[in-house]
Amino acid sequence: MKKLLLDIYYVWINELKLVFRDEAVILLFFVVPFAYPIVYSFIYDNETVHNVKVVVVDDSNSSLSREFKRRVDATADVQVIGTASNMEEAREALRRKEAYGIMYIPHDFSKKINTQQQTSVSVYADMSSLLFYKAMLLSATEVSLDMGADIRVAETGGGSQEQDATTRQTVESQWVTLYNTQNGFASFLVPAILVLIIQQTLLLGIATIIGTHNDKKRFTIASHTAEGKNVGAVKLTIGKAFCYSSLYMLISVWVLRVIPYIFKFPQIGDPFTIAAFLMPFLLAATFFSMTLSYFCSQREFGMMLFVFTSVVFIFISGISWPWTAIPAPIKAIAYIIPSTPGIHGFIKINTMGATLPDVWPEYLTLWIHAGVYCITAILMYKWWIQNYDPEYKGMLRKN
Repeated sequence: MKKLLLDIYYVWINELKLVFRDEAVILLFFVVPFAYPIVYSFIYDNETVHNVKVVVVDDSNSSLSREFKRRVDATADVQVIGTASNMEEAREALRRKEAYGIMYIPHDFSKKINTQQQTSVSVYADMSSLLFYKAMLLSATEVSLDMGADIRVAETGGGSQEQDATTRQTVESQWVTLYNTQNGFASFLVPAILVLIIQQTLLLGIATIIGTHNDKKRFTIASHTAEGKNVGAVKLTIGKAFCYSSLYMLISVWVLRVIPYIFKFPQIGDPFTIAAFLMPFLLAATFFSMTLSYFCSQREFGMMLFVFTSVVFIFISGISWPWTAIPAPIKAIAYIIPSTPGIHGFIKINTMGATLPDVWPEYLTLWIHAGVYCITAILMYKWWIQNYDPEYKGMLRKN
């Protein structure tokens, strides 16, 4: 056991030296996790936007459509700057940045309402900021609900003030935001992005290391065997993983504790619970990254192969898109990626104040990920050495 631990420690220290000798790895492991959370948090620091400039295309040109437009303009989040005669004219206003959204009222808007049919208003937003779309959608929804209540009162007609109030709102309700008191975009999305940043920078950094080994024909088993150290794929994989995950325990303090504190995101979770949850997540993300990194035959391949997956991973995680609306096959794919249970568990703990037993399914899933991906990383390492390390093959023949 002592020899096993010493060999793992030996790999750990050697890998640590390798990390700090490579400028690209330092950039991906330290600079990017330091800078990216600040950039993403700063972009959405305002949480909400007001007076989003909107152009209305009113094909109905009726008293009801004008009333809808007037009420939308009266909301705090939308400012109607004018009316366009058609969609192409409205799109031109977006291209010139005179407006950031379009509301289209169809020609049968008034007719359908007067014949007690459901009608619709289309909303189009400049997606340079998701906050534009949120402001327009919520404003249009609130106005449609309000106008719908007025229409019900008008159709009922002749009632007392109390009866009209009951018709407008059959059940009294109050909007209470439990875990996002500012009802802001950053408070709900950025914590998920922070978790994903940890996984993706790990993946890119490890892929860069493996790609560099391939470029320079520098293979670890052969070099360690030449130095008289009998370390195989198992000890090397575990030693490397401990090196990366120990570094990221420190990096996670900045990403998951300091950044939410600086930008005042909801943060009510117990730090010790978060630390306990992070252990299997970091191990799972590390072994997952190591497994995929052996597909990088060159130093730059990691950027080309894995950068685009960040958008995919955040969408299928069930945060930016409702988890209940995601098809079962995509959920199954999502749950083989460590960031999915990592995001769900971290948000429940940090934003909603959950305890470790409350996130037991995610916690257990991450430990299973860590075990499975540890095995796949070891197998991939053996495959990589046997196929790409001519010096190691020569040693095997001599033995």
